[in-house]
Amino acid sequence: MKSSARLLAVLLLVGGTACGKKGPPLPPLVRVPTPPGNFSVQRRGSAVTIDFVVPGGNTDGSTPGDVSRVDVFALTSPGSVTPDQIVRQGTRIGRVLVNPPPDPDAPEGQPAPPSAPAPPGGVDQAAVAHVEETFTPEAGADPADLRTYVAVGFNKHGRPGRFSTLAAIPITPPPEAPGQPDVSWDETSITITWPAVESTNPDVPLGYHVYVPGDLPTRLTDHPLVESTFVDKRIEWGAERCYVVRSVETLEQLTLESDASPSTCVTLTDTFAPMAPQGLTVVASEAAINLIWNPNTEKDLAGYVLWRAMPADGTLTPITPEPVKESTFRDTVPAGSHVAYAVQAVDQAGNVSPISDRVEETAR
Repeated sequence: MKSSARLLAVLLLVGGTACGKKGPPLPPLVRVPTPPGNFSVQRRGSAVTIDFVVPGGNTDGSTPGDVSRVDVFALTSPGSVTPDQIVRQGTRIGRVLVNPPPDPDAPEGQPAPPSAPAPPGGVDQAAVAHVEETFTPEAGADPADLRTYVAVGFNKHGRPGRFSTLAAIPITPPPEAPGQPDVSWDETSITITWPAVESTNPDVPLGYHVYVPGDLPTRLTDHPLVESTFVDKRIEWGAERCYVVRSVETLEQLTLESDASPSTCVTLTDTFAPMAPQGLTVVASEAAINLIWNPNTEKDLAGYVLWRAMPADGTLTPITPEPVKESTFRDTVPAGSHVAYAVQAVDQAGNVSPISDRVEETAR
């Protein structure tokens, strides 16, 4: 009986061990980046600018993204195409290298070095990247064709993630560029005007966009302007403002812009005098005259200069060496003096207003 019990215990032990045996190892989890975000394409003359946000995560929801680069592809074709067709049949027109993320195990409170050396010219995850292409349609190309773009990120093993949205541009010749804009300004705004462009295709709406020129031009207009004028509210005395204008055609919700007009740059100088102070009132007191007036509303007002004539029919002369800030003033004069007063406003650029109405009073 004891031998049988021992045999049964051994069999149970062996059987239990066999049930816990591990199977073949699972393949390692491979993460791929999410699609490049905010993908947009703009054609201006022969220059095509592609903007997108570099992936900052993976398709399984984990972060940071396993992304080493983002490639941009383009294909000119009739009709709609798929991302796979663009990649297989088109051309890679740009590549953005992505900086590795910081080391998550770096000591707290210390700058976290990247987990690997950053590639030259690399872009951080979740940052905006720019790719440019110089595009000229091939001879004999069908004007109805479209050039369609797509971007895709690759992980460090070279495996692609998901495609961005598609964006297309027309390949027809761009409209004519406007002439050089004229720039003028007043105290509140800058006005830009330019020669109107004649449309060569009456069936295609023609408008204008206004830009601040630069390596990455900044567009100031929200939508194409119908009129050849634009008002910029960015008034700052002493600042330089530069402008270029582009004609815009809208073809079935796709926009095509011209090359830029010649640039016009101006330095904003304040040559505009304040308004003359209003409502000057004088009240006599013992050997003094009290003055009060309505305050001016100019934002760049520096103060007021007080003028006095004593006797009242004499010539007005300034009595304040520096502009006074308040819209009140007390002037000490001999008792019984018959005096005339006026006020003048001064702004921070030194521009002076006309002199206010002249008011007379006799001190007690």
